[in-house]
Amino acid sequence: MEKQTGDEHFWDDPSKAEKALGELKALKSRYDPWKELKSKIDDLSVLLELAVEAGDESQSAEIETEFENLTKRYEKRNIFELMPGEVDKNGCFLTIHSGAGGTEACDWSQMLYRMYLRWAERKGFAVEEVDRLEAEGGIKSATCRIDGDYAYGYLKGESGVHRLVRISPFDANARRHTSFASAYIFPVIDDTIEVEIRPEDLRVDTYRSGGAGGQHVNKTDSAVRFTHLPTGIVVACQNERSQIKNRSIAMSMLKARLYEYYRQEKEKENERFAQEKKDISWGNQIRSYVFQPYTMVKDYRTKAEIGNIQAVMDGDIDYFIEEYLRFAWNNARS
Repeated sequence: MEKQTGDEHFWDDPSKAEKALGELKALKSRYDPWKELKSKIDDLSVLLELAVEAGDESQSAEIETEFENLTKRYEKRNIFELMPGEVDKNGCFLTIHSGAGGTEACDWSQMLYRMYLRWAERKGFAVEEVDRLEAEGGIKSATCRIDGDYAYGYLKGESGVHRLVRISPFDANARRHTSFASAYIFPVIDDTIEVEIRPEDLRVDTYRSGGAGGQHVNKTDSAVRFTHLPTGIVVACQNERSQIKNRSIAMSMLKARLYEYYRQEKEKENERFAQEKKDISWGNQIRSYVFQPYTMVKDYRTKAEIGNIQAVMDGDIDYFIEEYLRFAWNNARS
């Protein structure tokens, strides 16, 4: 009997075939832009050589403009090469916690949360809030899921404590206040990555949702909280009307948290995981946002800084994200 090739059985396992096609699509999405960029660079190189040989300076402005455009395209594409991790291409969960500063910190947490939501909107990413704990002046904590290509890769460096300095709108004497909030980013884990969760290691609590969503959400025990006993990791979801849906989202969050926990434990790089457990206060911040007496946003790891704080709070944070990716890449290679 003639031996059949693997291609003839490609669709025998639809889920495996879909996974392979997805991987192929992802590879093409990274390869094709580089191929096109190389072709454009080759064309510009030929144009430059012809102009030099002919002594023709009339095309110098056009050549310079195209060179600048290609340089920008190169820098934009090169960012993806700084995100080679197994889950960098995945979506992510973002959790914001308020820290030292009382009402001030809760307001700052809400501002920081909005900043990331605006950033995701700029990227065209889908956002779904899965948990929120309201507090006077803002939020005590909030978690959302962000879906889009490389959402985790982009945001993974945002984990840490963020410090705000401003004249407090809650202070009748208009004094300057410092407050803190933490961001924690962990990846969405797809079915290709195994994360074992034993039933005996899991405590499940159900309770009534305290958030928006109508009478049904608030009058039934639809909210779900999972506690992973060996690690102490706790996740919760109260956004959906259905307890089944909340369980599914909470389990996805737990798998993501455990994946990140075990990965960092294996690599002996627990600093980022420990950020959430550090005091959310002075001395632990990764970035400061100063409104008074001057305006500046400064990252303490990369030394990157920007004076236009309003643009940053409106989600224009790509500069800080990209500088951190380069910083982390260079450190990993040194």
